[in-house]
Amino acid sequence: MIRTTTEFLTEWKSETEATQRLLDVLTDESLGQAMTPDHRTLGQIAWHLAWVLGSMTQLGLNFPKPDGKELAPSSAEKIASEYKRVSQQFAEAVESQWNDETILENAAHLRLLIQHEVHHRGQMTVLMRQAGLPIAGVYGPSKEEWIVQGKEPYL
Repeated sequence: MIRTTTEFLTEWKSETEATQRLLDVLTDESLGQAMTPDHRTLGQIAWHLAWVLGSMTQLGLNFPKPDGKELAPSSAEKIASEYKRVSQQFAEAVESQWNDETILENAAHLRLLIQHEVHHRGQMTVLMRQAGLPIAGVYGPSKEEWIVQGKEPYL
C-alpha cells in the first residue's frame, strides 16, 4: 500500500524509467504493429500511457496534459518525449501539491495507475518482439541483455 509521498514517488520513478526505456526503442515503423487488425497498435498503446496521465488532473492535481488528442501520433520520438514530459510533470505536481494525507486519500488511484502502466508495458513488449525491436529489461535482464553479458538466455 502506498502510504507516503516519498513511497509513491520512489516507485513511480522506477516504473516510469522502465517504461521510458521501452518507449525510447520504438521506431516510427514499429508503431503500426498489432496482434490483429481489431486490436490496438503498439503506437496506440504507447501513446495511451502518456495520454492517460492527464486523467490524474481529475484528482485535483494541476499540471499540463499531453499535447494533442488521444489518437496516437505517427512519431515514436514524439510519443517518448511526451511521455517523459508528462510523467515528470505529474510527479512534480504530486510532490508540490499533495502531502502524505492526500497520498493516502488517493492511494487506490495511484496503485491502479501503476498497475495500468505495468499491464500496458507488458502488451508493448510482446508487440515490440513481433516488430523485431530489442527489449530493455524491466524487472530483470531481457534476452538481449543476457546475450550482451555473454550469458545463455533461458528459453
